Amino acid sequence: MRIEHCFFCSAPCYPGKGITFVRNDAKVFKFCKSKCHKNFKMKRNPRKVRWTKAFRKAAGKEMAVDTTLEFEKKRNVPVRYDRELIRTTLTAMQRIQQIKTRREVAFYKARMQKAGVKSKAREADRLAVHRNAHLRDSIEASRKLAAQRASSSADKIKVRAKARSALVGPAEGGMAMGMDMS
Repeated sequence: MRIEHCFFCSAPCYPGKGITFVRNDAKVFKFCKSKCHKNFKMKRNPRKVRWTKAFRKAAGKEMAVDTTLEFEKKRNVPVRYDRELIRTTLTAMQRIQQIKTRREVAFYKARMQKAGVKSKAREADRLAVHRNAHLRDSIEASRKLAAQRASSSADKIKVRAKARSALVGPAEGGMAMGMDMS
């Protein structure tokens, strides 16, 4: 039983599941679900779609360069059954899995440590804002004063507009400024 990987999101495609698309040049594309197939048909780049593994690797969210990932590559060479070979292969697979999980844990800790630095900086910024609340109050007071000045100047403009309209006089019959409509 061969478990393929989705061409778009790299999720596992189990036999009998998903969609297989064969292009005119005989290239076979496997998709795990219709969401991936539709995104492929819309010609979207998996490295720009945030939920794909390609994006996660490109953005540094996932382990991209690790030698243990090389063991998952597909090999199409048939091997004659040998009990000793199977036993050594299974022990090697277990050892590789241990190494892989240890590296993933280390990678995760490093990422969370970076995130911790960002959150500490954010917390320091919040603390600085809290300490300087008196400055924030003075800024808000100056903004209110500026808003009051702007509203009073708007009132003056409105008065001038009313005075100017009184000088022009009302338009008679929908016509203004001496235009005759014939």
